[in-house]
Amino acid sequence: MQDRTASAASKNHLQPRTDLSNPDGAASTTGELTLPNGDLYSGTLSRGVPEGTGRYVWSGSGCVYSGGWRRGMRHGNGTTRWPSGSVYEGEYSAGFMDGQGTHVDASSSSSYKGHWKLDRKHGLGLQAHANGDVYQGSWVHGQMEGHGRYTWANGNCYVGNMRNGLMSGKGVLTWSSTGGGGGDSFQGNWLDGAPHGYGLYTWEGGGCYLGTWTRGLKDGKGTFCHTVPAAVVVDDLRKRGVLPDISITADPESPAASLSRRNSGLGRPPMMKKPSLQRRRSIGVTGGPDKTLKSKDSSSPILEREYAQGVLISEIVLDKWSLPESSSRKLKLGLSRAMLKRPGETIIKGHRSYDLMLCLQLGIRYTVGKITPIPDREVRTSDYGPKASFWMKFPKNGSKLTPSHRALDFKWKDYCPMVFRNLREMFKIDTADYMISISGSDALRELSSPGKSGSIFFLSQDDRFMIKTLRKSEVQVLMRMLPYYYRHVQSYENTLVTKFFGLHRVTPSSGQKFRFVVMGNMFCTELRIHRRFDLKGSSLGRSTEKIKIDENTTLKDLDLNYSFYLEPSWRDALLKQIETDSEFLRNHGIMDYSLLLGFHYRARRNLQIGSSCPKSILPDKLSVLSEADAAEEDSAYNYQDGLILVQRGREKNDPVAVSPHIRGSRLRSSSACFEEVDLLLPDTGRLPIQLGVNMPARAEKQDKQEDVSKSLHHMYDVVLYIGIIDILQKYNTRKKIEHAYKSIKYKYNPLSISSVEPRFYLERFLKFVCTAFPPKPI
Repeated sequence: MQDRTASAASKNHLQPRTDLSNPDGAASTTGELTLPNGDLYSGTLSRGVPEGTGRYVWSGSGCVYSGGWRRGMRHGNGTTRWPSGSVYEGEYSAGFMDGQGTHVDASSSSSYKGHWKLDRKHGLGLQAHANGDVYQGSWVHGQMEGHGRYTWANGNCYVGNMRNGLMSGKGVLTWSSTGGGGGDSFQGNWLDGAPHGYGLYTWEGGGCYLGTWTRGLKDGKGTFCHTVPAAVVVDDLRKRGVLPDISITADPESPAASLSRRNSGLGRPPMMKKPSLQRRRSIGVTGGPDKTLKSKDSSSPILEREYAQGVLISEIVLDKWSLPESSSRKLKLGLSRAMLKRPGETIIKGHRSYDLMLCLQLGIRYTVGKITPIPDREVRTSDYGPKASFWMKFPKNGSKLTPSHRALDFKWKDYCPMVFRNLREMFKIDTADYMISISGSDALRELSSPGKSGSIFFLSQDDRFMIKTLRKSEVQVLMRMLPYYYRHVQSYENTLVTKFFGLHRVTPSSGQKFRFVVMGNMFCTELRIHRRFDLKGSSLGRSTEKIKIDENTTLKDLDLNYSFYLEPSWRDALLKQIETDSEFLRNHGIMDYSLLLGFHYRARRNLQIGSSCPKSILPDKLSVLSEADAAEEDSAYNYQDGLILVQRGREKNDPVAVSPHIRGSRLRSSSACFEEVDLLLPDTGRLPIQLGVNMPARAEKQDKQEDVSKSLHHMYDVVLYIGIIDILQKYNTRKKIEHAYKSIKYKYNPLSISSVEPRFYLERFLKFVCTAFPPKPI
């Protein structure tokens, strides 16, 4: 701040607005110059303006500068001293610290030596803190940004990428060892100073864990082994870019690292109105070394472990460790099984859906761009129906209205664009985000169809939007239902029915038509969805055929062995909204819809794994902690119990993490005096609890045994995500024939068949939902 004052003074008093530049050959004089505000300059002058070398004293602040000048501004080599004792010595340009220089801060006893830009650290530099911490690496706009090495006074060392002054990106953190040499280490991905993503943790005495982390907590599947040397498996992962490349990150000053930084594309920062010297304090290590390694044993097995927010929920023995050659192969097999995969297959060139994806992205980009300039207005009757749709040709070489592209020639049809634009605005979808998410540089991912419809599912890379192919009959149903759907969504802000954002048709040059609807992905959340269910209320064929169940498996009615207990007012609101939405679908002759339910395991506090209890023991009411209790219970980086449910205060500045395309009022808990209740994530804002979104619940799982009287009951704290999907199937003639055929030909129970009359489907559906969400016992 002191240097900003000096910089401002030099600009305001030594840089007249008239042209006083020193022409070639102009004579220079030596003298003193006193300004009206009392500042004093002594040195060389040219036409009354400092030029050459001189000394400037600010009367107000007492700052002193000695060094080069050019056209009334500090330029070249010079030294600035502040009354506090702080000193900068180095290069200046246009009045700013710019170039190589050294700054010593007398107040904090820290020093920085390196590159500067516009009074801020920018480029390569070395920062030494008073407590002994040292950072050497890249800076951007005054913050540690890019590649570098941070060494703590206690011997801990991080080498890797930084962002906003924190460890973010790929990097290696090595904890100091009490016995000398290197200690425990983590190499992998970081986010805001904590392990986040895929990584390898290696213990000092041997053994490693390779898996995924979420903000410092093990989360998902991974492989644990007591005696595996890291070199056996990590070389291949480094070559594929999964783990950081030690050859580059080992030494920030190595030729390879320097070349990498020169080519990193750091651009010239924009001119700031109030440039200031930003000083960063030393950073701390999030958490400490992992002490969970058990005693080493050469015969110990390789374990596949699954964690949920730091809580171990399953452990499977993969194989024994024996000879290096055979065990190397076995370990790699285990790692491939343990590696957490995002759902779907990324569509790259050569993929069967590659051209279709390009057509879809280009069409949506054109559609949104065409309708965006139209002023906002209410939806009219003329905005519905076939006449409200338009189509456009997209030749490969382009036309007057369309750009050239890499896909095949195709025709594009957009249905009711004004209606869907208003729906996107209603669900708070930003136009730019919508276009970037679907039509940006990232490819879509294709999902395997979870149903029997044969539809193709695409998922945007940020998981916000899902795109599904429709049959012609389904498009007709949606077009006829669209005016009523719009009014229903407008009337019920907490509706659970599928959120539609666009309806389109692509006709490639081959002639086959593809009809798409863009929907919101209700499982787009920072929390990991550990289990998901597609529930219809029917029993015929309603069980999964997959032997191995993982996070991406969609289970069905007969697989549901959970009962979910909600806060009473939340349960009433949820069941009432499900009934309202189902009545809306029944009025339009819709059946075969599903309740899509997913949940995230929350906390260890009420987890009773492996314990049995009689059926009379049911979960009590949700535990609600005050802000003080929550702070006393756990520190910000030491959540032993996963997520904590806390009572929200009335502070207006509390950060709230708003989830994508969420609309509606936040839920309040009657048992907490109508105070809002939120989920608190480590190092994040609060997640708002809304109907069907981020809903805390108690889940009771019943494991069926041969002896029914000895059934095991497991209690979990979970977070629920709920929605109603597949709402475009009418009970038409084909469905009536299907019902009669299964009833007569195979003698199935008519009540168990999914395809039934809408009124009966509604009653059966609501009855099943009430069973899944029973009331809390008194």
